[in-house]
Amino acid sequence: MRLVITSALALGVITSTLAQVDRVTGHSFATRSEVLAPQGMAATSHPLATQVALDVLKAGGSAVDAAIAANAALGLMEPTGCGIGGDLFAIVWDAKTQTLHGLNASGRSPLGLDRATLMTEVRKLGRSTIPPRGLLPISVPGAVDGWFALHGKFGRLPMADVLAPAIRYARDGFPVTEYIAYLWEHGVNTAKDDGLPGDFLKTFAPGGSAPRKGERFRNPDLAATYELLATQGRDAFYHGPIADKIDAFMREHGGWLRKIDLAKHASTWVDPVSVNYRGYDVFELPPNGQGIAALQMLNILEGYDLAAMGFNSPAALHVMIEAKKLAFEDRAKFYADPEFSHIPLRGLLSKTYAAERRALIQADRAAASFDTGNPALHDGDTIYLCTADAAGNMVSLIQSNYRGMGSGIVVPGTGFALQDRGEMFTLQDGHANDYAPGKRPFHTIIPAFVMKDGRPWLAFGLMGGSMQPQGHVQILVNLIDFGMNLQEAGDAARWQHLGSTDYHTATMRNGGRVEVESGVPDSTVEALEKLGHTVRRSRGGFGGYQAVARDLANNTWIGASESRKDGHAAGY
Repeated sequence: MRLVITSALALGVITSTLAQVDRVTGHSFATRSEVLAPQGMAATSHPLATQVALDVLKAGGSAVDAAIAANAALGLMEPTGCGIGGDLFAIVWDAKTQTLHGLNASGRSPLGLDRATLMTEVRKLGRSTIPPRGLLPISVPGAVDGWFALHGKFGRLPMADVLAPAIRYARDGFPVTEYIAYLWEHGVNTAKDDGLPGDFLKTFAPGGSAPRKGERFRNPDLAATYELLATQGRDAFYHGPIADKIDAFMREHGGWLRKIDLAKHASTWVDPVSVNYRGYDVFELPPNGQGIAALQMLNILEGYDLAAMGFNSPAALHVMIEAKKLAFEDRAKFYADPEFSHIPLRGLLSKTYAAERRALIQADRAAASFDTGNPALHDGDTIYLCTADAAGNMVSLIQSNYRGMGSGIVVPGTGFALQDRGEMFTLQDGHANDYAPGKRPFHTIIPAFVMKDGRPWLAFGLMGGSMQPQGHVQILVNLIDFGMNLQEAGDAARWQHLGSTDYHTATMRNGGRVEVESGVPDSTVEALEKLGHTVRRSRGGFGGYQAVARDLANNTWIGASESRKDGHAAGY
């Protein structure tokens, strides 16, 4: 009888806890608990990739080895969001030196494609902007060089061992998950309509259609490419047989990427930049990415008592949306390749500038437009993964093709699609992000890292274009202001603002619109509309989240992953 009573009491506690989670997150359910582990942790957007990372950690690999192995697996298993035809950014905490490192492994535009030629080609297509598919938007893939730069500095296992799991899966096959199958079908259907040269359909629809949920997919060409990297290193990609294949294909089909572009490519080690938000040092990478937009938003929001306003309350969402509008005006004007333009970084991240921008927010009215500030006065579809190892090293890594499955161009025999990141250049003469040969385009993909009292606390990221800085802020506000745990912070209902001035669009004049998930209360939506916001409910586009945190008190790891996708966090 006692066992029955104990079980009933336990069930009551669990039910009560879940109800509390529901009230905190705004969801009608609690997806799962945080994952806890003593030695190491990995959180990726695919369960098999997470297991690959754990296997590498258990074999003695570092957090960087595990991150590379997982990224290689994801390039095979989730080609709808990433692959070695794309770019990479990472933040690494090195426990041995107690130092935070940033890596910008994004590629540059072809040296042989000048602006005048680009403009002519764009006009031939009847466009005023660079197209999302085809040969024009292709820039140098930076991911492979990023892997080897990270491995050279922080790797423990031979690269052949790191890439071995992905090679096996590429040869033997893996079952496609439901969400990825949905995106994959969209990518294949698009490719059927565009008639681009190369092996896209042969690679990703070998039976004439995209693989369905549960169907085993193989990519022998990608297996061969990975084997070249495992045996010949990065030079196989940037100087050797892979570079030769890309160069020959581009010459045959009228593309502009050349072997010299690949040979000249190199990743850049950068210092992450940070602001302090309520005692937490939040780190992002400097432009050409958009990470500092999250820091600008946090600086503005620090002036409000969000905890007192309440989670997903009209007042809290109003000031967060307005802070986003303000930060994105600066994003549209200043964020670009720092080798080609001056970015007033110190001014953009100063508390004084944030106070000036905060003063423009009206508590009772949504702004239809904001002017860009003058920070110089103070100057004086994507995957995200994170890993941690027993030594205390942590990796925050994001990698992307840009739009879905990239440019739609697969060079025969390579097994991967080339990215279309060059689409993100503007063609506005004199703009900071205007196209130029050998230039890095503006980037949306951003890893994040947080320290508390000088000690590493959190590696996290959230995927999805302009949603990323907005998502970073929402996760941090959920953790810091509303006291949620790592999984709750990701499960909580999200919002996103669209319609800000962008690198290729006109100045926002109508206030844009706010999209919200179903967990945001109707009363909040109605109140926001009364303030002048245009609000609509949406079923998707709110990002994909992964996180690993250090529990310093218990000397353990905490992991969390996205409930909206196929994400999986696991440890050992």
